Amino acid sequence: MEERKTLVAGGNLLQAHTWKGLLEACGIHVELRGEALLGGVGELPAGLHNVELWVRESQLAKAQAQLSGLDVISPQWQCVQCHEMNEGSFELCWHCSAERSESHN
Repeated sequence: MEERKTLVAGGNLLQAHTWKGLLEACGIHVELRGEALLGGVGELPAGLHNVELWVRESQLAKAQAQLSGLDVISPQWQCVQCHEMNEGSFELCWHCSAERSESHN
């Protein structure tokens, strides 16, 4: 079974379904994760209620290219070192300079 990678993580379910549909129309298999956890917003820790789009590792570059062609704004991410929120375009944490980490990949 081929390894999967996180393409996009964010909290907007409507946007996630829209991107999923667009990518699937381009022949990219997309798995939506975290949708069921949205009912726990406010009860669960902040990092657990994100909706995530996962794609096969071999399709990651194609999926990223498709979304970049749509001028998709990358969602913010939280630093695993200092827990500061960073803009999606940042590869390093603005506060502590730690590298962006997708610890669940």
